[in-house]
Amino acid sequence: MYTELIKKIEQLKKEKSAVILAHNYQAVEIQDLADYRGDSLQLSILASELKAPLIVFCGVRFMAETAALLNPTSDILLPALDAGCPMADMIDAAQLREFQGRYPGSPVVCYVNSSVQVKAESDICCTSANAVKVLQSFPADKPILFVPDKNLGAWAGKQAGREVITWNGYCPVHQWGFSEQDVLAKRAKYPDYVLLAHPECDTDILKHADFILSTGGMMKWISTGDKAIIATENAFTKYLKHIYPKKRIEPLSPQANCKNMKKTTLEHVYQALLNHQHVITVDPAIADKARRSITRMLEL
Repeated sequence: MYTELIKKIEQLKKEKSAVILAHNYQAVEIQDLADYRGDSLQLSILASELKAPLIVFCGVRFMAETAALLNPTSDILLPALDAGCPMADMIDAAQLREFQGRYPGSPVVCYVNSSVQVKAESDICCTSANAVKVLQSFPADKPILFVPDKNLGAWAGKQAGREVITWNGYCPVHQWGFSEQDVLAKRAKYPDYVLLAHPECDTDILKHADFILSTGGMMKWISTGDKAIIATENAFTKYLKHIYPKKRIEPLSPQANCKNMKKTTLEHVYQALLNHQHVITVDPAIADKARRSITRMLEL
């Protein structure tokens, strides 16, 4: 079905010495096409290390912006320019400054799912894979402000043994894509399966989880494990079933779908490469400050 288009993309990639990155929530055909795939932390590290002149980032805008911050010598293309993140839109720089004003002296940890403007106002960035470690890097004598995800912030705070005050943001997919009834129904149908849940999920889901993991952590678990119910965005579950067809893997709910992640198609990738379009740049006035928060994270 996609054979000819994939051939064209591969040829353009070769001609332009391009590298294609894909987040774990991208469609199966996009992940198959990519040179590298992973969660936000894995892709952040890759973006900082790649020497390619052109990087095509199949994900959403904040991911491409992060890549542009970490690799200013490469052109970063976002194939679907309107692929955003509702969670990232739940706080802006002015709101963060007002939040800080209510808790003078408290450090700010921002989830990578945030705008560059919010990153520039934060002390350090984190991902779902390293949020606990980031929080533990601060002394326990004062509260830590965590934006924008209340679920990740609350869970990571408990794991880290830190007082965390969260912004009231969330991922709509992880907040509303599952219910406790889904968990009970799946548990009844698959009593010997392990529940792997992403820390962006609501506490009603997390309290039932056997393991709370980033998608990178889930990928590692599935590489050696079997019989799993996956509580995260469904494209990831589909990809796991695609690469491990003999393993028994079930999505917690078929409703957990991110429309923004699905905006990127093979045609978008082809047009981005063909026309060198949708180059993501960051305002130099805030780039250094935003980069600093990500660099501090990577240094941990």
